Amino acid sequence: MIEDIWVDPAVSALRPDFTVLAMGAYGLRNGPTDDRSRAWLAGAAEAAVTADDPKVEAWREAYRAFGAKPQRTRPSVDALVRRMPLPEINLVVDAYNSISVRHGLPIGGEDLGHYAGTARLVRAAGDEPFEVIDKGEPAIDTPETGEVIWRDDKGATCRRWNWRQCVRTRITEETTDALFLLERLAPMSPEELRAAGDELAALLRDITPDVRIESRVVEPR
Repeated sequence: MIEDIWVDPAVSALRPDFTVLAMGAYGLRNGPTDDRSRAWLAGAAEAAVTADDPKVEAWREAYRAFGAKPQRTRPSVDALVRRMPLPEINLVVDAYNSISVRHGLPIGGEDLGHYAGTARLVRAAGDEPFEVIDKGEPAIDTPETGEVIWRDDKGATCRRWNWRQCVRTRITEETTDALFLLERLAPMSPEELRAAGDELAALLRDITPDVRIESRVVEPR
């Protein structure tokens, strides 16, 4: 899974500085938010970057590059740093949200049990099914043509690079195998990206001491 992930050259052309650290975690024992993960969230809120941090602004620039309006559909890390206190979701999501705001780094989490085929970051054709909840009911949306999306063999898994995740692959308390996508743009250094990955791995091992973790930096093709 990790070895096969790729980034389309059409995306790399928008931001040649883009890299993603892909992490697979296998054998997780997730659960509801507890005092431990509340402490992670509280500590992260105190140490979080601000919305005007250059690392966050870089993502707004990336959104403009493919025609998105970042004030209307914010990059995930931009939305999170404006949403304090951080929401309580579950142990694993709390873990990666806390790392995200500390580093100004978008992080996506996918349930591999509901994933189909290889993860890839591409420019959308515009017909990829994107599963959402609309007014409390399951619905199918589609991305705009040329939009940057993460996708698998079934359709789009995350729209507008890292704005919104589909319902199908979101991490729940029942998730046991997960994929994490830590997305870097300059001015974040490759060293800080790796450090953020190490911090996330440490929290996942706190949740599940015997979890198996593998990682790979995905360079542009």
